[in-house]
Amino acid sequence: MRDYFYLSIYNFFTLLSKILPKRVMDYILKAISSLAYRLDTKHRHIINVNLKLAFGDKLTQEDRDRIGKYTFYNLLQTIIGFMKRNGKRADEILKDIEFKNSHILKDAIKAKQKIILMTAHYGNWELIPPAIVSMFKTELIIVGRKLDSPIMDRVLIKNREQFGVKMIYRKGAMRGLLKALKANKMVGVLLDQHLGKKQGGVEVKFFNKRVFQSPLASILSRNLNATVIPVFISTDNYRDYTITFYNPIPIVKSSNREDDILKMTQAQSDIMQKVISNRPQEWFWVHKRWKGFYLDAYRRES
Repeated sequence: MRDYFYLSIYNFFTLLSKILPKRVMDYILKAISSLAYRLDTKHRHIINVNLKLAFGDKLTQEDRDRIGKYTFYNLLQTIIGFMKRNGKRADEILKDIEFKNSHILKDAIKAKQKIILMTAHYGNWELIPPAIVSMFKTELIIVGRKLDSPIMDRVLIKNREQFGVKMIYRKGAMRGLLKALKANKMVGVLLDQHLGKKQGGVEVKFFNKRVFQSPLASILSRNLNATVIPVFISTDNYRDYTITFYNPIPIVKSSNREDDILKMTQAQSDIMQKVISNRPQEWFWVHKRWKGFYLDAYRRES
């Protein structure tokens, strides 16, 4: 019963997103975002802790509140964009997207390299896979979390795969990605969330603070000589988007495997920090990114 309720809500907002003028929808989403930031004390606390850890005293409380509200707004815009793409053609989604440094990916494809695209929960991250598949006429395998609702999980997969993107679940992702790369299929991973040491995370610096991060892309890159290409999406108005490719993360291969993986993972953390620092309002500040070393900071006084 609950699954069908979720589906009804999804269909309702999908309809609204397609019939309401953009300015009206934007107004509604901003209102919901402000209300959510005020009422959701748990995630407001996490957002503020993260911003303090990342920027220290460089931000005022007013700055943190502004970014916090925008965090919810960016998430809602990402979800609405996901809904509006349902049933669209590839050329329809590409008309509002500008690609920067696309030669980086084109050169890697031309050279028949094994390619790993890395990004973060930044901007309208859900738009990156269908845009790349549509633009570069290539296969792309992405990693995603299985939703608790089976019905909504099927909706998610259908929406993602309508443009040719294929999804594998996070559990057992290494095997699926290895298989895809060996078959010369491009893969995409999100690397900005905490991954505990027991789950295989390695310690790197992020905003000059210690964190645990997934070494997945580094391991695959080193083992298969795969090229890791950072790619991020940004927007000023949630109508026109820019997808930017960055120089590949150098493959480090010495006799010290552990050190090699650490260096590559740190390089991935560095590019994420660079992008997020430029436009912090577009990152999803709700994750407990630093909890591996700063867990006490996330605890709230009762």
